[in-house]
Amino acid sequence: MAQSYAKKAGVVFFIGAVQFAIGMILAEIYFPSYNVSTNYISDLGAYCPSLSVRGITGPCTIFQPSSDIFTTSVIILGILLLAGAYFIQKSFAWKPATSFIALTGIGTLGIGFFPETTGEAHVVFSFITFLFAGLSAIITFRLQKPPLSYLSVILGAVTLVAVFLIAGSIYLGLGAGGMERMVVYPVLLWFTGFGGHLMGLEDSPRV
Repeated sequence: MAQSYAKKAGVVFFIGAVQFAIGMILAEIYFPSYNVSTNYISDLGAYCPSLSVRGITGPCTIFQPSSDIFTTSVIILGILLLAGAYFIQKSFAWKPATSFIALTGIGTLGIGFFPETTGEAHVVFSFITFLFAGLSAIITFRLQKPPLSYLSVILGAVTLVAVFLIAGSIYLGLGAGGMERMVVYPVLLWFTGFGGHLMGLEDSPRV
């Protein structure tokens, strides 16, 4: 029996979020002296202290197999988000959700293909990912049912607030890495929950 496009979207979102979470943990394990408070998540792909947002100087260092694990995982996530955006459009025919999720996927792919060694390009793709991931969680409110719909808005709002805090170098005692995780973890958890929700739905062109 053919699966609905909604179910397919749910599967790829769930797999994408879970494999990235596992990949990030493994990459952290293989990264010497990695600190979740002081290290950015993207340091796992390439650690560049000279990146302008740090305000310090130093050469880039790539630790293996941490870099390969992280880069592969983030590229897989980007591809699956784009696939999920396609399935969302086929199921619900609602372009705002499709567009925001697709932009999140494009930004995620950019993070994978443009690591910290590329400088500002990496910063731009990271901002696109974070911004549209948070907006995706909020705008898909109408594709979900309570209480998940309410939690979706909350998680998206937490991510957006954290995006602007980290942009202003306001870390609230968490450190740059800790605040970045307040950006990433909420939407990563949301994509997992949203994926599970979609796996229980049939297609509906009306939202």
